Amino acid sequence: MSHSSRRARTVIDSALLERLEILAGAAIARFPDVAYPLVNKLTAAELVERSSLPPDVVTIGNEVLYRDHLTARDLRVRLSWPEQADISQGVVSILTPVGVALLGLAEGDQFQWTTRAGAERGLTVLQVEPSRATAEAEQQ
Repeated sequence: MSHSSRRARTVIDSALLERLEILAGAAIARFPDVAYPLVNKLTAAELVERSSLPPDVVTIGNEVLYRDHLTARDLRVRLSWPEQADISQGVVSILTPVGVALLGLAEGDQFQWTTRAGAERGLTVLQVEPSRATAEAEQQ
């Protein structure tokens, strides 16, 4: 899976880096098409403290409205850790092509990639909403 982003730099919560790196490393043998792009994204990312993460940047727990360029449909999902994922409920794992694409993007950002089958895919982030847990943690 090759990819490109329409933004200068991906922004990631530094508190999540270690767990994301462990997940990516563990997934390399089974899911290289997801793991390698995640590793590349983490390597190139600007790491910031959670309190400095812009509110319109996608991170674990956020609800995201995005436009799928292939279908021209707007989709709403929540980005999650793999063990919490439930696609029937709109909860997407970070270890999916869409999960990797969304991580660290901000409203208005676009992300494009080529699937294993050679199909071009892309999305545009339309809206980012913090999760209730994230909002509660920030208030403490």
